[in-house]
Amino acid sequence: MPHSESNPHHLDPYRNFRFRVKWDGHYVAGVSYVSALTWTTEVVEIREGGDPNEIRKLPGLLKFSPIILKRGFTADTAFEDWANQIRDEGGGGGVANFRKDIVIDLFDDADRKVLSYLVHHCWVSEYQALPDLDANGHAVAIEHLRLENEGWERDRTVVPPAEANLHRATERRKH
Repeated sequence: MPHSESNPHHLDPYRNFRFRVKWDGHYVAGVSYVSALTWTTEVVEIREGGDPNEIRKLPGLLKFSPIILKRGFTADTAFEDWANQIRDEGGGGGVANFRKDIVIDLFDDADRKVLSYLVHHCWVSEYQALPDLDANGHAVAIEHLRLENEGWERDRTVVPPAEANLHRATERRKH
């Protein structure tokens, strides 16, 4: 298997189940699912006046998809508390009250942070307190949040451990 150029010691991709979600400066207990971070750019089609048979395509509005967080129902009320801010205040309580920046951290097998994404100005557009309940089933009770957001970016200050040494060496050469 080929080695990564940025980290020659890391052969395998990072696992998608070693992650944590943080808001208000604290990791939220029990988050077991985070939907993909995706964005799309609207395609704007235009026709030039001199060429009615050909269409040019230009980038338009950038749209960030909602993020879904799921976890097994626990005594921790972080999901419910955030969702209730919209319901109780009707969104009129000000941006500081119901919008939050969240952090999604990915960890390697040694529990070292290797990747982090900052998601900006999230707010709860859907909250599921309990799933369908079935006495004949064996499922865990899951609650979920659907978070609208105003974009996300990779936190470039988070560098995988072996890559951190390479990054520091590169920075020293620049100076």
